[in-house]
Amino acid sequence: MKEWFGSAAVCMNEKNELLMVRSIGSEAWAVPSGGIEVGETAEECCKREVKEETGYEVEIINRLFIKETEIKGIQVKTFYFKVRKMSRIHGIMDPDDTIIAAEWKTLCDVQKINHAYPEDKEFLINLMQNATSSLIY
Repeated sequence: MKEWFGSAAVCMNEKNELLMVRSIGSEAWAVPSGGIEVGETAEECCKREVKEETGYEVEIINRLFIKETEIKGIQVKTFYFKVRKMSRIHGIMDPDDTIIAAEWKTLCDVQKINHAYPEDKEFLINLMQNATSSLIY
């Protein structure tokens, strides 16, 4: 069976908003994510994808979990990381030209929007609801 490995970034700002992106032709939102390239670690992929899809430079805080699923006969393994935004160096610079929007979403937004990965919705809402002063950046 074919395998695909990727990374995803969970980034919250000082207002407890979540950084999310939207692809061309979709009304659904997701945290920044993408495929791990040859010779790249999951952590390096995570930082690169956030930079490409949102323009933010981030640092890894910790690994949250690994999501394993099957999509159209492909075994998918995605490493989720909690990240902290460092600076914004530019806007969206997605080499795949699939990302058309990057926005900070409130808890209310995250509860209402369409999610590209519906299985992530509950986790993201719980994370935002449980954010304490130690989790806010």
